[in-house]
Amino acid sequence: QVRLVESGGGLVQAGGSLRLSCAASGRTFSSYVMGWFRQAPGKEREFVAGINWSGGSTKYSDSEKGRFTISRDNAKNTVYLQMNSLKPEDTAVYYCAAHLSAVVPTGPDEYDYWGQGTQVTVSS
Repeated sequence: QVRLVESGGGLVQAGGSLRLSCAASGRTFSSYVMGWFRQAPGKEREFVAGINWSGGSTKYSDSEKGRFTISRDNAKNTVYLQMNSLKPEDTAVYYCAAHLSAVVPTGPDEYDYWGQGTQVTVSS
C-alpha cells in the first residue's frame, strides 16, 4: 500500500513557475514508477510526466516537454514536478500516481495508487 500526498499548487500568473511535490508513505517507494497527471474541468485525466524507479528514465507529454521537469528523491520518498513558463491552459488539478513496474506507462488506468490532487491555476 502506498499513500500519496501532493502539495505546492496555487495561483500563479502566466509565465510563472511552480514546483509540485508528492510525498509517499511506505518503505517500497523506490520500487515504483511515479507519474504526474492533470485534469481540467470537463476534460479527461491526462498524462503529464513520469519517472522510473531510479530517476534515470523520464517521459513527458509533448505539450509539457521542455517546460516541465520531473524528478524524485528516494531518500525522502518524494517526487517533484517543476513547472516553468506556465500557461493558462495548464490550469487543472494535478495528481501524482504510483505504478509498480520497470517502465513508465502513460495511461491513468495503469497506475495503482493516487493522491488527492492539488489545484494549479494560471491566470492570464
